[in-house]
Amino acid sequence: MRETAMKEMKTVNRRDVCAMVASLTALAAAGAVRAEGQDAMAVPPPPGSAGDKVLATPRAFRFEDLPVVKNVNGETRQVAHGVLPTGELVDLHETTLLPGHMPHPPHKHRHSEFMMVREGEMEFENDGTPERMGPGGVMFAASNVMHGLKNVGTTTANYFVLAIGRDTPVERV
Repeated sequence: MRETAMKEMKTVNRRDVCAMVASLTALAAAGAVRAEGQDAMAVPPPPGSAGDKVLATPRAFRFEDLPVVKNVNGETRQVAHGVLPTGELVDLHETTLLPGHMPHPPHKHRHSEFMMVREGEMEFENDGTPERMGPGGVMFAASNVMHGLKNVGTTTANYFVLAIGRDTPVERV
């Protein structure tokens, strides 16, 4: 048994180690919260967890009913977040970005994103190549490709982001 465990340990890569560390951190945080007599977990579950809302009921989202989160770059309105009945994790939000601002530095992640400009002039950095986009323009950020956005206009820019996919590690089949 010990030899089998040692052989399996030799096949562990950096991604596996990171996943193990994250899991242990979450367990430790949850234990600390329970030790204080609270029921809630200190760390939210990862996207695509069993507790994610299933988006199975058709509905309309009124702009004035969307919750607003303001920050130094502008504001964001969360439209929907959850798992479709077919298994895809989706997140849709609308952002209003102040002139000259970026929502965050260029980055990459496992999920893919579509970004649709409603108003204003945006610069989409696509793996180091900038592209200017105006109203009606659609940008696509593929999985694990560096990308970023900046409002290069003189007025606020408004755009929607549709994120599709999970940021959890790929499971081998």
